[in-house]
Amino acid sequence: MPSAEVTASTRVDDGLRAILLQVWTDVTNAGGAVGFVAPVTPDVVAPVLDALVERVHAGSQTLCLLRVDGEVAGFAVLSTSVSPLRRHWATVLRVQVHPSRQGQGLGRVLMAGVHDVARARGLEFLHLTVRGGYGLEGFYERLGYEVFGRMPGAIRIAPGDDRDEVLLIHRL
Repeated sequence: MPSAEVTASTRVDDGLRAILLQVWTDVTNAGGAVGFVAPVTPDVVAPVLDALVERVHAGSQTLCLLRVDGEVAGFAVLSTSVSPLRRHWATVLRVQVHPSRQGQGLGRVLMAGVHDVARARGLEFLHLTVRGGYGLEGFYERLGYEVFGRMPGAIRIAPGDDRDEVLLIHRL
């Protein structure tokens, strides 16, 4: 496996934004369940990415960057709650590895790095959701996540194609 590491970032410059936009667009167009349905163009993804960047800069979200041989190959986001009653956990969002890097075990590397970043921030639990019908639950269960709920038909891919949103939690 190539040299891979995950680092936390609280700042996104224009160069990094362009890379994130390309990764997110490419992952979606390769069939990834990361908030959109293929096909998408960068113009469709950009407003959602820009809102994410604003939250990263505001401190409510942390970008976890997967770098392979020094280059960004994927990312995930840790989103913390503003509630003082929920500061011991975060939601993991937008987990993705560029299609050119998939099949190399980098999803596990990314999630292990997300867990390390979360522990370093004093978090005790992580929550995430996946789009039903893709078999993603098994990936996360192998990483120690447990399914605790399902919202039937919560995600509409297209008219007549509703998918469950599957809720998972992991104690760090």
